[in-house]
Amino acid sequence: MAPKASCKTWKLLPILLVLSGCSLLPSRTDSPKVQAVEVVTVAKNPVRYHPPLPNAVATLPVQWTVLTPETMSEYLEDLREGNAPTNAFYGLTTKGYENLSQNMAEVTRYIRQVLSIIEYYRRVDQDQEEQNENE
Repeated sequence: MAPKASCKTWKLLPILLVLSGCSLLPSRTDSPKVQAVEVVTVAKNPVRYHPPLPNAVATLPVQWTVLTPETMSEYLEDLREGNAPTNAFYGLTTKGYENLSQNMAEVTRYIRQVLSIIEYYRRVDQDQEEQNENE
């Protein structure tokens, strides 16, 4: 009977060692000393990116032709004879032309206001940077 008991003990011994982990080994008590870390916070404003202004608007030339009844009849005669180029003409009423002109003036006003806002914030940023440099 004794051999069976020792056989069971030897079978349980590896299981106990695995379950106990490394707890049978002596622990290290001489751990390194921990020093306090000093945290210093420095507040700095990030550098602001000022993208360059876009290129100026480069318009292409537009040829305007005003058609009156006289110039229209001359054009139709030349067209029948084959002496006139076949152009497509677009017409605007007087009110439509006024609306087109006012729309372009509105776009111009909007661009000027946006540019003035951009220039304002650039000046504010430059003033703040100069103040930070002087401090």
